[in-house]
Parts: sequence; C-alpha cells; structure tokens
Amino acid sequence: MDNRFATALVIGSVLSLLSVIYLSAAVGTVSWYHYFTSPVLANVSETAASEFVNELEKANEKAYADALYHCNGSLGLWQQCITTQHYNTDEPSPGFHCVSLSFSDQFLEKYSQPGNHNNGIDLLRTYLWRCQFLLPLVALGLIFFGAVVGLAGCVCRSLYPALGTGALHLLAGVCTLGAVLCFASGVYLLQRSLPPPAGVRGEYGWSFCLACVSSPLQIMAGALFLWASRASRKEYSLMKAYRVA
Repeated sequence: MDNRFATALVIGSVLSLLSVIYLSAAVGTVSWYHYFTSPVLANVSETAASEFVNELEKANEKAYADALYHCNGSLGLWQQCITTQHYNTDEPSPGFHCVSLSFSDQFLEKYSQPGNHNNGIDLLRTYLWRCQFLLPLVALGLIFFGAVVGLAGCVCRSLYPALGTGALHLLAGVCTLGAVLCFASGVYLLQRSLPPPAGVRGEYGWSFCLACVSSPLQIMAGALFLWASRASRKEYSLMKAYRVA
C-alpha cells in the first residue's frame, strides 16, 4: 500500500474516532441550550419549578417551558434541567434538578399553542423534535457500520471497502448536521410560539458546539476514505495497463 493511502486512512480513522467521541458526549449531556434568568424572575418561579420537579405536567410543554425560562433551564436531547432553590435550611441553596425524557416522551405531539391541547398539532415542530434525537443515533449507527466495513477491508488487505466506509461517513455527517439544524429550528419556533419573558437570555451550550464540530469531522473522514479508495483503484488500473502493455 502506498504511504499516501495509508496516511489518509490513518487520518480518516482518527477524525472518525474524534467525531464519535464528540457526538456521543453531545447526545449524553444536557448543555445544548441554556436559559439565563434575572434574579427578579427567579424569585417568582416557585410554581413552575414545583411542577417541573414533581413531573406532574410531562406532556404540558408550556409548563416545562415556563420552568426553563424562570429557573435557568438547560435543554438536552434526552434531559431538561432547572436550577431550584431549597428552602428547608436557614439559607436558600441552589439545586440542579433534571428530568429525563423517555423514548415515548420524544414522540409526543407539539401544539401550535404550547400547552393548549385544543389547538391543532404543529407538525413542523413535532417532526423537528423527533428528528433532532433520531438523526444523531442514525449517524452513530452509520459510523459503526462503516468501521465494520473498514475492518473487513483490513482483513482482506484491500482498499475497496474504504469506498463504502467513506460513503457511510458522509451520510453520518449529513445526519449530524441535520440534527443540529433541527434542534436550532425547534428552539427558534418554540420561542416564537411561547416568547421568553423580558430579562431571560438564551444561548447555545457546549454540547451543541460538540455536535457542530462532529459533523465536519465525519465529512472530512469520509472524503479521505473515498479519496484513498478511488486513488488506489485508479493507480492499480494504471499499473495493470502498464504491465499488459
């Protein structure tokens, strides 16, 4: 094997491994989006925090959104967290409380007016929410199958399977990018349907940034695998033609 192709495969493998680590960390953490609440609003958030902590309104998107707005909430793909105040001591102390979303919770419908089930279903927000957690899982699955194909190529001592590995990594990069866009669009549409109160500021967290970084890593790894496979095949064809001549 030419050193150029071996170098491309090694660099592609490292990029693929980094993308898996980044994407797995992003999926498993809750720092996709943060709300920062002013102290004045935080003092009137006991009811919203109580509903959130007790999980009485899991299907009520408005109750959850109010708690996130008023209690320095954090959004993740599988968790939502708020900062609560504990008053059972002499001095109030902040606490971090998270609610995990089950697989069935991810498929709950979103309504045009959050919290009002009498309104029609907002299909755009519903499917954006579903895609934002499904696409990263699809991307990780594609990378796993790409790794299996690549290992098969190593066993066979052939670069041809790298073509399939590259294609799978490119698809994984597109899926990861789609998940990032779906999440950002979902947050925007939620805030348009249920605007945050004055004094509440929102920004994307480091989990969101990790997902953004993992997408180009997957695309670059896929491009390197494809280049190594196609270039080696072309070189082999030229060598074969030269020998025949």
